[in-house]
Amino acid sequence: MSSQEALRLAEERSLDLVKISPNAVPPVCKLMDYGKYRFEQTKREKEARKNQRVVEIKEVRMSPSIDVNDFNVKLRNAQKFLSEGNRCKVTVRFRGREMAHTNIGQDLLLKFAEECGEVAVMDKSPKLEGRHMSIFLSPKPAKDAKK
Repeated sequence: MSSQEALRLAEERSLDLVKISPNAVPPVCKLMDYGKYRFEQTKREKEARKNQRVVEIKEVRMSPSIDVNDFNVKLRNAQKFLSEGNRCKVTVRFRGREMAHTNIGQDLLLKFAEECGEVAVMDKSPKLEGRHMSIFLSPKPAKDAKK
C-alpha cells in the first residue's frame, strides 16, 4: 500500500506509522502506538538490569605460619563471601626466609580449597607471583539453575 494511504489509515485509528526496515524495497512499516511501545521497551530493560548481578572478587590474605583458629576464621569469611555469590581470591604472603618454604603455602592453599569444597570450586591452582601465592575460588552453581 502507498505511504499516503498508510498514513491516512494510521491517523484514522489514532496510531503511529513506524518504519520497521526502512532499507527494504518497498520499506516495511507497522501501525502501532509508539509511546506505549517505548514505555514497554524501557520497562523490559529495567527488568533485565534488575536481574543482573555484579560479581565481586573478595580477597582473603594469610601467612604460611597461620594458626588453626585464625585459619578457621579466614575460612568462614571466605565461605560467607562464596555463599553470597562472590568469587574469592585466597593469598598467602611470604616474608623473608619464608620464600624458601613455598611448599608450606601451597599446602595451606590446597587445604583451604578442600575445606571450601562444599560451596566452591577452585578456578586456578596455586600460583606464585613474586612474594604472593594465590588461588581463585568460585561459588558452585546452584542446583536450582540446572532444572
